[in-house]
Amino acid sequence: MKIRKAVIPAAGLGTRVLPATKAIPKEMLPLADKPTIQYIIEEAVASGIEHIIIVTSRTKRAIEDHFDETPELRAALERKGDHKKLEMLERIESMVQLSFTRQPTPRGLGHAILMAKDLVGDEPFGVLLGDDLVVNDERPCLRQLMDVHETYGGCVVAAMRVPHEQISLYGNVALGKSITPRTHRIRDLIEKPKPEAAPSDLAVIGRYVLTPDIFDALERTEPGSGGEIQLTDGICALLERQQVFAHEFEGTRYDTGDPVSYLTTSLAFALRRPDLAPGVIAFLKNLHLDESRALDKLD
Repeated sequence: MKIRKAVIPAAGLGTRVLPATKAIPKEMLPLADKPTIQYIIEEAVASGIEHIIIVTSRTKRAIEDHFDETPELRAALERKGDHKKLEMLERIESMVQLSFTRQPTPRGLGHAILMAKDLVGDEPFGVLLGDDLVVNDERPCLRQLMDVHETYGGCVVAAMRVPHEQISLYGNVALGKSITPRTHRIRDLIEKPKPEAAPSDLAVIGRYVLTPDIFDALERTEPGSGGEIQLTDGICALLERQQVFAHEFEGTRYDTGDPVSYLTTSLAFALRRPDLAPGVIAFLKNLHLDESRALDKLD
C-alpha cells in the first residue's frame, strides 16, 4: 500500500536545550533561517507524503501558526513588492495538508504516536522525529524507508553504524538475516544498552515506517520508567507477528538534541546555503579564538 501519511511527534518539553525552549517550542528553533520542523516537513514532502499529522501540546501553538496563512504579512510584502518572499510564504503555507492533535501529558514517544491513531487510520505511515535531520538531496531518508516497505512490507527503522562506545546513546539493533547490503531483518531492539551488552554497532535514528498494527501493540504496552510508553517496546511486540527491518540509510545525519549539536548543525546548514555561506565563511576566517583561555575554562 502506498504511504501517504506521516506523523511528527512534537509535544516534548525540550529540556535539554533550555533556556532557549522555555517559551519557544524546540521544533521552532531556527537552523540558519528556517525552523527545524520546516526541514522535517520538507523531507516528508520530498518523500511523497501528502498528509502530515503533528502531535503537539498546549505550549506548541507557534508550530501551527508558522504553517497557517498570514494575511498581514502577505499584505506587507505585497506593498513592498517583495515577490521572492511572497513566493517563500506561499510555499510554507501550502506545501502539504497538515493536521494537529494534542498529547495531553508527556507519556513517552509511543503514547505520542498513539495520539495520531484516528488521523492515520488503517494504513502504513511514516514517523519523523525532530531531533534528527538527514541530508540527502537526491533520495530523502524517509523515502528510502518507504521503498523498503513497498518492496518487503512490514515496519522499517532507519539505522546507522556508530562507534561501539557510543551505542549506549541509542536504540540498538540485534540483526537477523540481511536482505540487501543495507537492509536487514531485526531480531530484537534494545534501548540504550551498555557497550559490552550491545549485539551490534547499528543504532536506530528518528525515522520509521510503521504499519497500523503498531497502534494495537502500543495500546497493549505497559508503561515503563517514568510512566512512559516507549515506541521501541511496541515495535518489539510486532516482531512476534510481522517482519521488521533496519535500513542503513544513505545521507548525512545531524542532531539538534543538545546545545552543542544544535549550534553545529545550524552552522552546517548555513554553510550549505549559497546565499549564507560566503558571509559565514568570512566570519569564521576572521575569528581569532584564544585557545589557551578556552582550554583553561575546561580544566
